[in-house]
Amino acid sequence: MPLSEDSRYLKGGPVAQRIIAAVREDAAIAKAEGFPPKLISITVGDTDAVDVYVRNQRAKAELAGIDFEERRFPATITAGELEAAIHGLNADPRVTGIIIQRPVPAHIPIKTLQAAVHPLKDVEGMHPASIGNIVYNQLDLAPCTAAASVELLKETGLDLKGLEVVIVGHSEIVGKPIAFLLMSEGATVTVCHHMTRSVAAHARRADALFVAVGKPRLIKADMVKPGAAVIDIGINSEIAPDGSSRIVGDVDTESVREVASWITPVPGGVGPITVAILLRNTMVALSRQRALYEATYGTADRLAAE
Repeated sequence: MPLSEDSRYLKGGPVAQRIIAAVREDAAIAKAEGFPPKLISITVGDTDAVDVYVRNQRAKAELAGIDFEERRFPATITAGELEAAIHGLNADPRVTGIIIQRPVPAHIPIKTLQAAVHPLKDVEGMHPASIGNIVYNQLDLAPCTAAASVELLKETGLDLKGLEVVIVGHSEIVGKPIAFLLMSEGATVTVCHHMTRSVAAHARRADALFVAVGKPRLIKADMVKPGAAVIDIGINSEIAPDGSSRIVGDVDTESVREVASWITPVPGGVGPITVAILLRNTMVALSRQRALYEATYGTADRLAAE
């Protein structure tokens, strides 16, 4: 059976389209009410890979009815200068959300920049306050890739309550947030990392297996429980014997798909949903900003009455 026709594949495209359609409706309403959403992308230096991401984000934002603007800064900019620019965007009421494109030059600490973005404009879900809110079951502004991965698991129809979940990889932007998101849904979660004694033993008991470690084809068929859902978040470039290159995940898809009931393709799985979640987060941020504005200054009706 051709891979494109395999029903076991959890494809991200249809899910992303549904999310973007919902965002487009919300954005149209917000514009009509005088609150047009605007997303600012910050790029530091010249990186071809970043340009690809930015073009994709711009195209999807336009499709969703969200204004998208890229701000480019030279690679020689200091961390302090960049923080100052971010604070300026924080103070601009016309800006709904801010996304910092990675990578940034080595002399600029990415965590410092993420913390500089105001939590109300943190559409990436990477501010410490945003991460902390997940612990308290406030899940509507989660890190984009983590939220996209959980969204795909929900596509299986599996009941998350009590589901045995294993996450291989414990990064701040993917593994850890996935764990908190799924615990909030009632799942039983195990997180594996480079100090885990037997990743295979943990992986084999998982009803749902998430993998995000950046190691091509790490997970083989004998590491997967029959009937499991496998969410592959890895993106790796692999060189074939003929010298050509292709993108593969952290899962050996060809073998694992014969064991799993669901598996995400790479590319085409988590990736498309990640951008859609970014846009959904932008509308969540706008809703929070409007609520603060109305709490501070009153609604339009109340202001008119006064």
